[in-house]
Amino acid sequence: MRGKFITIEGTEGVGKTTNIEFIQAWLDGKNLPFVCTREPGGTPLAEQIRELLLAPREEVVSSTAELLLIFAGRAQHLHQVIEPVLAEGAWILCDRFTDATYAYQGAGRNMRTDLIAELELLVQGSLRPDLTLILDIPVELGLKRASDRSEPDRFEQEQVEFFERVRQGYLAIAAADPDRCVVIDASLPLEAVQRQISVALEAFWFSSEESG
Repeated sequence: MRGKFITIEGTEGVGKTTNIEFIQAWLDGKNLPFVCTREPGGTPLAEQIRELLLAPREEVVSSTAELLLIFAGRAQHLHQVIEPVLAEGAWILCDRFTDATYAYQGAGRNMRTDLIAELELLVQGSLRPDLTLILDIPVELGLKRASDRSEPDRFEQEQVEFFERVRQGYLAIAAADPDRCVVIDASLPLEAVQRQISVALEAFWFSSEESG
């Protein structure tokens, strides 16, 4: 049986790292084989692309160059990691995937979503996540958390308005695909956030067992 594909999405400072650890523990508790990975990244080549994308630089990076780099890394990630793992029946837990491209490059950079959709089809074919958890938080709170954590990367140096567009982009994705996407209120205390995640995971697990 083919494995399941879970993605975690959200703007800066939503707590993806902490909550991914919580989801890993949940998967372990179910005795499910899984691989935890991330985008951009996930393979040596894709990690090099990640470094290119995130490094602050004086040169202005064109939105088109950024978009093509993201999908180049994704193509390698799918070929080398995601598809083989799913085919073996193991689960994938991925920190961001193509929803991030629609949110950051589509909504944030005001790029045409039909262009993103064409690249999505070229690189992924019919592959889509089975469950997407979107961690949602007011932008200014998220940016404060992110700034307390580390020096800002190239994306984190964007203006608040950019991240407002990204956040609304994520919420629009969730509204358009409620069967796949679950919005988690990440502004709450950690215990409450993880309670929401647990409910979503258990519901997904139950429906997967019924359909399987």
